[in-house]
Amino acid sequence: MSSPQLRGRDGVVRDFAVAAVPWAIARVLVVASLALSRHLFDEVGRGERPVQLGQGLFAWDAAYYRAIAEHGYGDLPKAALRFFPRVPLMSRAPAFVFLGNEAVALIVIANVSALVFAALLHRLALVETGDAHVARRAAWYAALFPAASALVLGYADATALALTVGMFLALRSRRFVTAGVLGYFAALARPLGVLLVVPALVEAARELRSPGDRTAGAWVRRIAAVAGPPLGLITFLAWVEHTRGDAFLPFSVQKRASLRGDFVDPATRLVDALRDLIHGDRFGSGLHFVWAVMFLALLVVVWRRLAASYTAFTAVTLLVALSAENLDSFERYALGAFPLLFALAIVTRRDVVERAVLTLAAGALVGYSVLAFFGVSVP
Repeated sequence: MSSPQLRGRDGVVRDFAVAAVPWAIARVLVVASLALSRHLFDEVGRGERPVQLGQGLFAWDAAYYRAIAEHGYGDLPKAALRFFPRVPLMSRAPAFVFLGNEAVALIVIANVSALVFAALLHRLALVETGDAHVARRAAWYAALFPAASALVLGYADATALALTVGMFLALRSRRFVTAGVLGYFAALARPLGVLLVVPALVEAARELRSPGDRTAGAWVRRIAAVAGPPLGLITFLAWVEHTRGDAFLPFSVQKRASLRGDFVDPATRLVDALRDLIHGDRFGSGLHFVWAVMFLALLVVVWRRLAASYTAFTAVTLLVALSAENLDSFERYALGAFPLLFALAIVTRRDVVERAVLTLAAGALVGYSVLAFFGVSVP
C-alpha cells in the first residue's frame, strides 16, 4: 500500500522516527551479546581469554580505527593503511566534546552515522517505491541485518553507508554536485567507496537522453558527480605516496592470506565455498556460500524493480566482495550494496514473512556478535 511522502522537516522527523526503534534495538542486542559473551567465558571458558572480549566495541578492525584516531598512521604498521582516514579524522573534532577522548568520539560517530544511514534509507525507499511499508522494512533490515553488528562497533562502515545513500538521493534528484561531494568523502571513508563512480556514470549517462540538459553547466555538474569518488581515493593514495613512498600500499597489504588474499575468479571462489559447506572442513567459510546465493537472488529483484544505477552498484560491489581469496567479512562488504535491503523489503510483503525474517535477523545478529566477541568470526 502506498502512502504520500512527507516533505521538509516533517519528512525528516518521520525518517528518523521510523529508524530510531530498530536502531536502538540493534544496539541493545549487540551490547547484550558482549555481556553474554564475557559471562559465558567467565563461567565455562577454557584457555586464553579472547582478545576481542577485552576490546569490546573496539574489537577487530575497530582497534585499528581507534589507534589511527588517537595516534595517526605514523607509528602503526603498514597494515593500518587499509583503513581509510575519513572516520578517524572526524573523531578528532568531536573529541573536544568528550574531553579529548577520540575513542568515545569514534563510537558516537559510528552509531550516529548508523541512525542517519537508516533514516536516509527510509527516505530513499519512499522516493523510489512510494510505499511506506517497504521503506519501514528497509530501515529495520538496515539495523538488524546480521552483519550490521559492525555498525555498532567503532568501524567506518556506518559513516560510509550514510554517505553512499546520501549520494544516491542526490543522484536520483539530479543534484550532481552534491552527489560528487558525498562520493568524495565516501571514498575517503572506505576503499569500496570508489565503486560509487559506477552509479554516477549510469545516472549521468541517463541524463544525456534529455536534449534540454546539454549545456556546459550541466556537463560540469555530471562530471563532478562522476569524479567525486575517484578523487577521494586519489587524495588518500597521494598522501600515502608522499608519506610512505608507495601509493598502492592500502591495497597491496590486503593481499596477505590472513586478510583478503589475492584476487580470484568469483565463480571459482563460490565453488570452493560450496565445498567448505558440504565437507564441513571450514563450515564458517561455507556459510559465505549460503549468503552469496541469497544476495545474488536479491540482485535479481534489484534488477527487476529498481533503476539501473542500483543494479550496477549492487552487482559491482558483490563482484568485488566475491573476488577475494579470503571471504571473511563478506557479509559486511555485501551490506555496502544497500539496494539488497530494498530488495529484501520488497519480497517480504506478507506480515508473517516479515516477522519471521526480522526474528531470524535479530537472532543471527546476536549469534554473529557472540562469535565475533569470542574471536571466531570476523565482522
